[in-house]
Amino acid sequence: MQVALNEARIAMDKGEIPIGAIIVCHDKIIAKAHNQTETLNDATAHAEMLAITGAMATLGSKYLKDCTLYVTVEPCLMCAGAIHWAQIPKIVYGTKDRKKGYSSYSTKIFSQKTKVISGILEKESTEILSSFFKNNLR
Repeated sequence: MQVALNEARIAMDKGEIPIGAIIVCHDKIIAKAHNQTETLNDATAHAEMLAITGAMATLGSKYLKDCTLYVTVEPCLMCAGAIHWAQIPKIVYGTKDRKKGYSSYSTKIFSQKTKVISGILEKESTEILSSFFKNNLR
């Protein structure tokens, strides 16, 4: 999760909403990413989406069945859909997104077998996000 936080800091330094994500497979980081919606002028360039694409390219597979996604903020509905289709069995995130997080819409988007763990490095994840919005009135 510390690596995901570092990715979030990179995003913040670039003027992006500071969200970072990594994907781990068999105890090895196979993809890491941060939000790039402003940089790429692409509303779908969320950290999770970019990490998923990177992990699939690394593994040469459209499924990430042996992987864990670590992300600093609760995935949005779009990213949750991508997580579902990629068949990622475990998601670990830092802080909840009370406005746009997937759980605001549905908690049934993932398979019943999918394990979701929240609140990991929650304070740090919340602080970086709060700091960004305090300094960048969006």
